[in-house]
Amino acid sequence: MKIPFLDLKAINASFEPQLSAAVAEVVHSGWYLNGKANQAFEKAFAQYTGTQYAIGVANGLDALTLILRALKILRQWPDNAEVVVPAMTFIASAEAVNRAGLIPVFCDVNADGLMDPQAVEEHLSPRTKALLPVHLYGKLCDMNALSAIASHHHLALIEDAAQAHGACDGRWKAGNCGCAAGFSFYPGKNLGALGDGGAVTTNDAELAHCIRMLANYGAAVKYHHDILGCNSRLDEIQAAVLLIKLKRLDADNENRRRVAQRYAKGINNPLLRLPYQGDCQKSVFHIYPIRCAQRDALQTFLRERGIETLIHYPVAVHRHGAYAEFNAMHYSQAETLASEELSLPISPIMKDEEIDYIINQLNLFKL
Repeated sequence: MKIPFLDLKAINASFEPQLSAAVAEVVHSGWYLNGKANQAFEKAFAQYTGTQYAIGVANGLDALTLILRALKILRQWPDNAEVVVPAMTFIASAEAVNRAGLIPVFCDVNADGLMDPQAVEEHLSPRTKALLPVHLYGKLCDMNALSAIASHHHLALIEDAAQAHGACDGRWKAGNCGCAAGFSFYPGKNLGALGDGGAVTTNDAELAHCIRMLANYGAAVKYHHDILGCNSRLDEIQAAVLLIKLKRLDADNENRRRVAQRYAKGINNPLLRLPYQGDCQKSVFHIYPIRCAQRDALQTFLRERGIETLIHYPVAVHRHGAYAEFNAMHYSQAETLASEELSLPISPIMKDEEIDYIINQLNLFKL
């Protein structure tokens, strides 16, 4: 049996014929940017996240960068202002800080790969202006603790929600936990476009206005550019696609949890460590991250049996060449996760026989 890590073709086919009809409607409309599809999606996504505003942008990196640039302008942050970022995440979380003309300060994560509030406290300084927690793999960070820290120290709390569409822990929902959140709609996300796309959500009217200006060449009125901006748009085709997919997001997330529950119940191998101690209720499982000290041997073992896996992520952010000035720093949890994490196939359309085959092969793995 051959099982891909993620079968995007099959996932998108499950939205037909509505998906192709929505694309065709945009194609035949003659309007491809800043149109009705974008307006409809922004309204629907704001409602879904429980926020007042959603702003469609070109990608998740732009979403975070625009939030930080807008806050820098509105709150008059200096160029040496610092933003605390977890050492285990996709590099875009940190790159957004640099792109906004700010300085990333890395902190360690907990055993689940999420920003550790205690580690955050250890890295605060008079220059710290914001915290940027990442809801890695689909589970919310400890937003109670992080919100308290941000409030006590008068810091902006910005979510990287690129992997957490629909995640909720009872009190908090991804996109509505801080002053703003950045989302990615990269095709492989739980809510994925047919290309790049992103969004910012916020309840702050002034911040939303500034972000819209920055994303539109710094203009609120056409050809009147009040600040230096950029071009970052969610096009009409992607907005139409996302509007179709958003309607099924909660059901798709529940199906991901179903797969996770089968994994948690069926995997029984002392060499493997399951995510969240087997608790499948508080994540939307963008990724199902198991851990194994013999990760590379396990990945080879599964590949030889037709099971594709990925690693999220093989290098902690502070160890990348792009951040050479931080290479000597040590963040034990992030570095251990980089050496042990392995992402199993998970999607809302996985078949039971595929799940059972993966479980059986995992239970056969030994040294």
